[in-house]
Amino acid sequence: MIEAVKHIEKPENWVDNYSDYLFSFAISRVSDREMSKDLVQETFLSALKAYDKFKGNSSVKTWLVSILNRKIIDYYRKNSKKIEYNTLDSDSPFVKDKFLHGAWEKERQPLDWGMGDEDLSGNDDFIKVLRYCISLLPENLRGVFLEKSLGEESTQEICKEFDISASNLWVIVHRARLRLRECIENGWFNK
Repeated sequence: MIEAVKHIEKPENWVDNYSDYLFSFAISRVSDREMSKDLVQETFLSALKAYDKFKGNSSVKTWLVSILNRKIIDYYRKNSKKIEYNTLDSDSPFVKDKFLHGAWEKERQPLDWGMGDEDLSGNDDFIKVLRYCISLLPENLRGVFLEKSLGEESTQEICKEFDISASNLWVIVHRARLRLRECIENGWFNK
């Protein structure tokens, strides 16, 4: 029986064909140019070491992105301490007294953005503010938030990767969203 030979792109072409895409992918998740370059370089090195195991069941680009994604997760895992977050703490924008518990503190309640159904995804100025605000998130919030928001993995997989519980994941995502909202309001609406 003759086996079909799979066409697998040679490693010599990877840097030319995929480095820009991988760098964009990394910087959108890490927000640090030098670290993004390092992660892409580590991705290429890991791929070269595992090249003989690559069966060609996916495209080289997909395979490289999956390696890079693992590198990004490892980066966040190494740079963040395992912290169990309580649902409410001193950074919370919610009232803590018994009568109004859980209501927004007056000075921290969300602004009415007045945007309706307007899509800001094509607005370059807004995207710059959003990227800047994401870069300001503490690493222990940023990694989980980006993986949950931009990644394709399930909650269970993300919890396993970051060694956190599902409830902890949702608290982290909630906190990241609160910080992003405040930052966007200050950087976009209160220019």
